[in-house]
Amino acid sequence: MADSPKSSGYRMPAEWEPHEGTWLSWPHNPRTWTGNFGPIPSVFVEIVRGLCPHENVHICVGNALSEAAVRTMLTESGLDAKDCIRFYHIPTNDAWARDHGPIFIVSEKPNQSRTAIVDWKFNSWGGKYAPWEDDDAVPERIAERLKLPCYSPRVVLEGGSIDVNGKGTVLTTESVLLNPNRNPTLSRKQIEDRIDDYLAARHVVWLGDGIAGDDTDGHIDDLSRFVNATTIVTVVEDDPEDINYRALHENFERLQTAKDQDGSKFEIVKLPTPGKVCRGAVHGGRPAEERLPASYANFYIGNGSVLVPTFGHANDEKVLGMLGEFFPGRKMIGIRCNDLVGGYGAIHCVTQQQPV
Repeated sequence: MADSPKSSGYRMPAEWEPHEGTWLSWPHNPRTWTGNFGPIPSVFVEIVRGLCPHENVHICVGNALSEAAVRTMLTESGLDAKDCIRFYHIPTNDAWARDHGPIFIVSEKPNQSRTAIVDWKFNSWGGKYAPWEDDDAVPERIAERLKLPCYSPRVVLEGGSIDVNGKGTVLTTESVLLNPNRNPTLSRKQIEDRIDDYLAARHVVWLGDGIAGDDTDGHIDDLSRFVNATTIVTVVEDDPEDINYRALHENFERLQTAKDQDGSKFEIVKLPTPGKVCRGAVHGGRPAEERLPASYANFYIGNGSVLVPTFGHANDEKVLGMLGEFFPGRKMIGIRCNDLVGGYGAIHCVTQQQPV
């Protein structure tokens, strides 16, 4: 494509590359956390606290009244919104900024915008939760506010379904991008070509299925993540009786033979699981002891910190130590996510990086 982002010199940088800031969509939809919305804004406050010393935090809110309420909450929590927090009156249906937010791309070429936006289509993970029109409009509205070029590939793709190493390789899953509820008329090759054209990721590593409870059909950010250009951490379940055992081991086996954009094998590091994290009571017709998609892979890499979901499990500290070895210049911050994952997502799912 002559006018594609790649042909114009743009690429999607890796998450650990420098950020201008992080985008959030402030939670406001109680149906997402049926019966347990109360603790959710406080989790977002802790996310802001973990990021604010090192980068801007851009927050989408519906209107001035919502902005005032969030400002008050942040101030009462000891955060000074004047320092690093920016508000945008951009309405959303829900809080999953990773999936409905813009994918930022960067270029080193002179005489064009350093940063641009890719506006992938969002259809609420295959049409699961209506309405989603406001969420689908978020990237275009942010591009307008920031006065950035905006490319529209006309393909359904959520940010949580991909992870890039910044060198030309993307990790994703067949269970999402090849799912007929996303792009039923596109072949694997056509999807790969769109990813390359718009993100400059010429090589795709395909994994299989996701974990139990993941209503996205299997996002990569609950499974496997790049921690540098040549190393992937991947969640593996050791209990053969666990429902996630087969899928996670099959993904691990695929990674053992996977290669990067230059034909070199990756270093693969196993991450443990937090065991079974369940919804302990019936809410909104959902069954008791419903398995939730709790995963340590849903961490977020900020400029000066790595925000890691914790679940009150013995593996929490182990994972913080493991990830800390890959990011020695960043502070490891554990944020308890038992409540947040009740909405079927965690820290990475609600954050979206804007590169410098």
